[in-house]
Amino acid sequence: MKNFLCSIALFLLLFSTASVAERIKDVSMVEGVRDNQLVGYGLVVGLPGTGEQSRFTEQTFKAMLSGFGIALPDNLKPKIKNVAAVAVHAKLPPFIKPGQTIDVTVSSIGSAGSLRGGTLLQTFLKGIDGNVYAIAQGSLIVSGLGAEGGDGSRILVNTPTVGRVPNGATVERAVPNPFSQGDFITFNLHRPDFTTAKRLAETINNLVGPNSASAQDAASVRVIAPRDVSQRVAYLSTLENLEFKPADTSAKILVNSRTGTIVIGKDVKLQPAAITHGGLTVTIAENQDVSQPNPLATGDTTVTTQSIIDVSRDDSRAFVFNPGVSLDDLVRAINEVGAAPGDLMAILEALKEAGAISGQLIVI
Repeated sequence: MKNFLCSIALFLLLFSTASVAERIKDVSMVEGVRDNQLVGYGLVVGLPGTGEQSRFTEQTFKAMLSGFGIALPDNLKPKIKNVAAVAVHAKLPPFIKPGQTIDVTVSSIGSAGSLRGGTLLQTFLKGIDGNVYAIAQGSLIVSGLGAEGGDGSRILVNTPTVGRVPNGATVERAVPNPFSQGDFITFNLHRPDFTTAKRLAETINNLVGPNSASAQDAASVRVIAPRDVSQRVAYLSTLENLEFKPADTSAKILVNSRTGTIVIGKDVKLQPAAITHGGLTVTIAENQDVSQPNPLATGDTTVTTQSIIDVSRDDSRAFVFNPGVSLDDLVRAINEVGAAPGDLMAILEALKEAGAISGQLIVI
């Protein structure tokens, strides 16, 4: 219960802090400047008997030998327990040039027990257009470990059928990039928001000049840019380091029903309501009082609102709060009476169903 209370308090603290200024490069990306996925099919050899004996592995093995001028009879079934067929994939970063290297990930696609100790043979990595953009080869680094006994008992540590080859692929072809084309560059926000897009455009206009940037929608801000590539690079370097204040997130409550984790946004508000959950009773109410000035005073008669939360269990413990009821108060009260995380989740769901929470409740 203490861990649960600490987790809730930490999340409330994080969400209650005001948003701080952030750089444009941290909240957005330049349109067209992105990674490209590559994939290939190959063989891993040199395995210590942890390979596989499958039809497609045999076909690939024979095709590899034929490329070296070695022809095997069609009726010959090679015994290759030290070979495994694998899928190889990698990400091709933007602006990377031929001759540079990238990391690759190798995954078994057959029944191989482990790829530990294996070496990836030359594998072509293709893009979505079918062209070869890199060639991979090298020794695998496998963090997993597997062992199996004669009686069928087995132990696995991590995943021994997946490995990596650092700098294992050499780039052979560059991907065309639209960065240097046109009269504009576009910033796409990682978290679309109309207010954030407006503030980003205003920040650029304050530096460059009016109408230099315009928000196209909640996710995109288009900025006038010079056509000369070197000038455009320097221009973008200046823009991406500008700081501005993004908009606050919308009021949300995230509930993970499997782990009991609850995240509550700072803008979530409670309306007057009363809920009974098992032996736990939660009451939220608002009392209106009239404030009357003295007979000789010059003040006006006003109506004040006082919000009260009362939480009780079988032991009849209750809690009273000052005006300004929030979910922070509700969480603290429920934890003080020793309620389980499931009680809080049930209460939140009931409050949302009754329309007593101003925010979006998301259960994952």
